[in-house]
Amino acid sequence: MAEDKFILYDIPSKDKAAGCWSLNPWKTRMALNFKGIDYKTQWVEYPDIEPLLKSLGVVPPETDDPQPFTLPTARFPQDGKVIMDSVLIADEIEKRYPAPEWPSLHLDDPVVAQAKAHLRPTAGALMPVILPQVPKVILSDYSAEYFQRTRAEHFGMPLDEWSAKEGGEDGEKAWERSKPGFALVAEALREKEGPFYLGQTVSYADFVFVGFLHFLRRAVGDKEFERLREWPEVMALYDACSKWLERADH
Repeated sequence: MAEDKFILYDIPSKDKAAGCWSLNPWKTRMALNFKGIDYKTQWVEYPDIEPLLKSLGVVPPETDDPQPFTLPTARFPQDGKVIMDSVLIADEIEKRYPAPEWPSLHLDDPVVAQAKAHLRPTAGALMPVILPQVPKVILSDYSAEYFQRTRAEHFGMPLDEWSAKEGGEDGEKAWERSKPGFALVAEALREKEGPFYLGQTVSYADFVFVGFLHFLRRAVGDKEFERLREWPEVMALYDACSKWLERADH
């Protein structure tokens, strides 16, 4: 018998009250919050993701990634179908909860691809600042050990060493490298007369980028996050989406 409620599988914080933190689960969570879809969260620590998803019958795509099982994953209430990957989940949500009965995510609009492209020069540039903070300030000890070990295997060196090499000892090199990317985002929002990627219309593009912004804030803290005040349009987007960030812990 299928579950009577949408289930979102997400990675917990060590501070249970803080709830969701990771950028990809936030894309799905914000879409659910925006559409007003009732759901419940099942928290899954990093080492438990693969065994759980295997037990749910998830078959990952062919990849060279040594950790092919990822979150978010979702179980849909209508038939119990389980889907891994935020992009595929968004597509299925839009099919099962279509407009006009439910607000549209506007998945076919070019701004969705634009927002994803904006992640490369912003999130990509700041990963040396963000990633070392994840096991230090966000994860439980159980997940932190896994995160440190698997990232060290991926980068071929300890995470802190990789961070210093790529982002500078104080992260300033990474922050400086991100500035052109944030300027691009600000320009795109300005062109549509914001606060959203579609001007006054909310879309999945907003959740793609704001999911990253909230992840950044959780990782680096409020003081460092204030650096983004340099781009008022970016902060206006974040603030305009704040209502869909409120439900984070269940």
